[in-house]
Amino acid sequence: NPMVTGTSVLGVKFDGGVILAADMLGSYGNMARFRSISRLMKVNECTVLGASGDYADYQYLKQVIEQMMSGLLIRVCMRLSLPKALHSWMTRVMYNRRSKMNPLWNTVIIGGVNNGESFLGYVDKLGVAYEAPTLATGFGAYLAQPLLREATEANPNLTKDMARNLIERCLKVLYYRDARSYNRVRDTANHAAPSPQL
Repeated sequence: NPMVTGTSVLGVKFDGGVILAADMLGSYGNMARFRSISRLMKVNECTVLGASGDYADYQYLKQVIEQMMSGLLIRVCMRLSLPKALHSWMTRVMYNRRSKMNPLWNTVIIGGVNNGESFLGYVDKLGVAYEAPTLATGFGAYLAQPLLREATEANPNLTKDMARNLIERCLKVLYYRDARSYNRVRDTANHAAPSPQL
């Protein structure tokens, strides 16, 4: 069973890119135990990954992906250099672990850009996978996803600033409504240090 968990990860496509964001809280049951953990990973220059669910399983996934990208398995690394390839591989990993009755308790969002085309994909612990212009995991699927969809339907060609403002608005809603959320966040817009508070 999951011990230390993280809640929602949000993702949205914009013109020429993707933005992913997550808060930095690790909950130990009902206790807000760890307040500065990052659940977003820069895989390479064109791909990012965010995970909700069990933090230990996310660390395992991160370690496996980093080993593949380090050059130890260069052929696999070349295949996984694209966001779609990583999404497909992650689907197989999650389904394989589920089939062995030992699932990785994570829901993962993978985003990236390849040849100017934005990609945003979702994979859960059962291996269920799909692509969409906006994605959210955890409680965000109920609270933030309607806001994300409404904004992208009203304006399908979001700019980077519009996408960032939309994500910040959704994170504020999650902070006020989701009891497992926190007001320190990390996003993939510039891979800088986390903003102090919403």
